[in-house]
Amino acid sequence: MTSPKSKSFLKFLKRRNTIQMFATFLTNMHIPNFLKGVLYNGKIKQVCVPGLNCYSCPAATGACPVGSFQAVVGSSKYNFSYYISGILIFFGVMVGRLICGFMCPFGWYQDLLHKIPTKKFSTKKLRFLTYLKFIILAVAVITLPIIMTNKAGIALPYFCKYICPQGILEGGIPLSIVDKNIRATLGTLFNWKFTILVTITTLSIFVYRPFCKWICPLGAFYALFNKIAIFNYHVDKNKCVSCGKCARICKMNVDITKNTGDLECIRCGECITACPTQAISTYIGVKKKSEAKNSKVTNKKLQNV
Repeated sequence: MTSPKSKSFLKFLKRRNTIQMFATFLTNMHIPNFLKGVLYNGKIKQVCVPGLNCYSCPAATGACPVGSFQAVVGSSKYNFSYYISGILIFFGVMVGRLICGFMCPFGWYQDLLHKIPTKKFSTKKLRFLTYLKFIILAVAVITLPIIMTNKAGIALPYFCKYICPQGILEGGIPLSIVDKNIRATLGTLFNWKFTILVTITTLSIFVYRPFCKWICPLGAFYALFNKIAIFNYHVDKNKCVSCGKCARICKMNVDITKNTGDLECIRCGECITACPTQAISTYIGVKKKSEAKNSKVTNKKLQNV
């Protein structure tokens, strides 16, 4: 029988689309700025938001953690940001890639596109491409800003400038629409970024979250904490009947029964709702680990009796 706590969480999972919409609004609440063609530059803009959200978006409330990290490591004044790194580690340790599933504006954008009725394709055989985002994190976000600087000791934000489609979606396109001076300066770089955006947008209609699976360095960073996050998943092997429904319904190609800390799991909860025996549940890691430890101690004592 499902406990009241489990029922409440299932209701929470069913509202994922609403939560994503609300999170996007909170990180982009200065809507009138789209018409003015200006950016919000208040003090709160210095605070990092958890998801991928471009600093150059006219409506942006806070700073993108990837852009902020690159700005710091590529600066001649700082070599490492304890604040930004600390924020990212905090989010990772607390919930892992749940940020991707519930709080990322660009993740929601891909989710909405995937709802367009058309034939969908599985990316299960392309699982090897998921490692690409870790390479992008290591090279474009961390290494290049550190080693490739100009004479003044300042580096370009390589990922934001040359790869990230969120910047062109939230910043480049809206600003160029309302500002003729910006339109006049558009060139090869804008066309390149626009091509990336169109490609990701088109792919998102047919395959689930291609950017999150293969490109996003922020998702790669949070994925490193999926196994140790305080908020985590648990599979009761005594209840699991190995029907495979959870694996079949997962659009991120995760079999939660084999690995609850899978790097690709965005904690969307669809496996929980699909499970016919309620074998999959969530827990707060500290509590669960202590229970597991007590269980081991108890079993050891029983064996010694």
